[in-house]
Amino acid sequence: MRVIAGKAKGRQLKSVPGDTTRPITDRTKEALFNIIGADIEGASFLDCFGGTGSVGIEALSRGAAFVRFYELNRKALETIRENLRLTGLSEAAQVIQADVLRELEKPADRAFDYIYVAPPQYHNLWKKTLESIDRQIGWLTADGWCIVQIHPTEYENLAQGSLIQQLVEFDRRRYGSTLLVFYARF
Repeated sequence: MRVIAGKAKGRQLKSVPGDTTRPITDRTKEALFNIIGADIEGASFLDCFGGTGSVGIEALSRGAAFVRFYELNRKALETIRENLRLTGLSEAAQVIQADVLRELEKPADRAFDYIYVAPPQYHNLWKKTLESIDRQIGWLTADGWCIVQIHPTEYENLAQGSLIQQLVEFDRRRYGSTLLVFYARF
């Protein structure tokens, strides 16, 4: 696992000890940032289930102005901090140990251009997270994106069940056993 492009290009990232996280593959991460493109420059980015910090660190390396990481697991939190230190990108990052679902139920203290949701698999946490963002839409800028990383078998069209009212799915891309689903404000 490495930083693919930008200021910290080529830097190796540490993994979280144990099997509590499922890091994004370099192929999927590169595809994600190819989709976002130059819009990441100067953007604010919220990494909801930080894990190793790989996605938020890639955003910082490519020019994001600010990244906030929410992570509940202590080992993962330490890994994010260490990876930020190794890449020299700590200054523009905020790492918070918290239950992201509780945090997103609160009124937003900041609007983000990108909200990345890659929770533990098969617990419907991605749906609960999107529902929370939908209820507290102030977390997302008017032209911002929510991006969900899940296993393809987890996917469900949330609009059909009216689980979300203010977010609409606008794209979906599959990379092997990873599905990226893109949402914007309605």
